[in-house]
Formats: sequence, C-alpha cells, structure tokens
Amino acid sequence: PPYSPNIAPSDYYLFRSMAHGLADQQFRSYEDIKKWLDSWIASKDEHFYRNGIRALPERWEKVVASDGQYFE
Repeated sequence: PPYSPNIAPSDYYLFRSMAHGLADQQFRSYEDIKKWLDSWIASKDEHFYRNGIRALPERWEKVVASDGQYFE
C-alpha cells in the first residue's frame, strides 16, 4: 500500500515509544510540550533509532504477507 502505519517507522516505532513517555504527562503550555519533546528526543541514543531502522525489513515482509492489512 502507498501508506501503511505498519511500515512507517514514525508510526510503529517512534510514536509508540513517545506515547509511553507521554502517558503520565500534563502540560501547561506549548513551551512545556516543546521542552518535553526536545528532551525526549535527546534522551534517545543512536541504538534506539538504529533498532527502529533495522526492524523495517521484517515489518515490510509482514505487510506483504498480510496483503496490506493492518496488524499489531
């Protein structure tokens, strides 16, 4: 499929991890959100991003095997 959250690393890897970090957060301003986001991104080392990229071929195979249908 031209777009599938199953193959977009931002959807299945980056945003999922970010959502876990956001679970208990409450922000009072846009600046608080920006500071948290900048801090969260900076807290991830190269292994975090590398693991997301390395998972891509397996995700692509699952998308093909599921005929483009959504899966967890």
